[in-house]
This record gives sequence, C-alpha cells and structure tokens, in this order.
Amino acid sequence: MLTLHFAPQSRAVRSLWLLEELGLPYELNHMAFHPSDLKSDEHRARHPLGRIPVLEDGEVMIFESGAIAEYIVDRHTDGSLKPKPSDDNYPAYLQWFHYCEGMIMPPINTIVVHTILLPEDRRDPVALGQAQRLLGRALQVLEEDMGDRDYVAGGFTIADTMIGHAVLMSERMGIVDDNFPNLTAYAARLKQRPALQRAFEIEQS
Repeated sequence: MLTLHFAPQSRAVRSLWLLEELGLPYELNHMAFHPSDLKSDEHRARHPLGRIPVLEDGEVMIFESGAIAEYIVDRHTDGSLKPKPSDDNYPAYLQWFHYCEGMIMPPINTIVVHTILLPEDRRDPVALGQAQRLLGRALQVLEEDMGDRDYVAGGFTIADTMIGHAVLMSERMGIVDDNFPNLTAYAARLKQRPALQRAFEIEQS
C-alpha cells in the first residue's frame, strides 16, 4: 500500500491529485504544515529537511513531487499519463514537467516567503516585486505556448499535475488574471477535473 505523507497548502497536493487521477489505493498521513509535525524526528527520518510530500512504498521512501509523480506512473501503472519517448507530445511533456520547478516555482517560493511566512517587519518589498515580475514573465512563456490546447502536452499528463498546480497557485496570488486568457481557461479546466476536486476536499478535511 502506498502511503503519502502530506500537509495542506503545499506541493503535496500534486501527489494527492495524481493518486486520485489514477485511482490507486493509498493511505494518507495528514500532517500539519507546522514544525511540530514537519521537523519531528519521525518525519526527518522520512525527509532529512522535514519537507513534504514524501511517498512511502514498502521499503522505498521517495521525496520531491516530480520524482514521486514519475515513480508512481512508472512502478504502479502501465505508463498512464506519461507519454512514451517516441510519442509526438513527449518533448512538450518533458519540457513543461521540468519548467515548473525550474522557472515557475522559484519566484512563487519567494512570493510566499515575503507575503506569508516572514513576519511583516522582515518582508522585503523589493524582493517581492522582483519575484512577481519574474513569475509573470515565466508564465507568459506558457501562456503563449498553450494556444488552443487543453493541456500542456496535448492530452492530460503528469506534467499538468506539476505545472497546473503552479498555475493554480499563481491564480490565487493574483498573477494569473485576465492578462493570461489561455492560463485562466487552463486553470478553470483543471478545477473541473473530479480528481482535483477530491484532492482539494481531502486537503481541507
């Protein structure tokens, strides 16, 4: 049985979403997004930095949401939601899967730090403004590429659980707005997926 170590309002939602998309049986260790849980000795044995998500599969313990996504589809499905290297949409899948963590999430992390995590007297409006502009530019690349496609690589893939989650975060931050019509439509499309709706319900429970 797969066990997902999970905390709300985090990248762990991606892994939960994927498990729901695939209909795989799993157990959820629902943790508080707080040092009392994440920095505990018990959880540091799973992830040395006390981060989430972590996927436990028998004796295997694996972290990083992208690695977890690939591990799940490679070991627990017949390759569902992941194009084969010979498929026409494989290059787009590979690019956007990695673009998420490489270009979109770094400025999102900075925005979260300077709007939520740090006390107000330690927040840096210059760093915040730079991150917001960088995020806007990174998203614009995806906006222009999406065109009339429903998903980033044609059909729905695990790249969408990665970068789609980042787009949804950017929408909540007010960065993805009417200036990003393709991404606004993409976000709306993702929110209609039953698996994501279930993941959000579980996150809030």
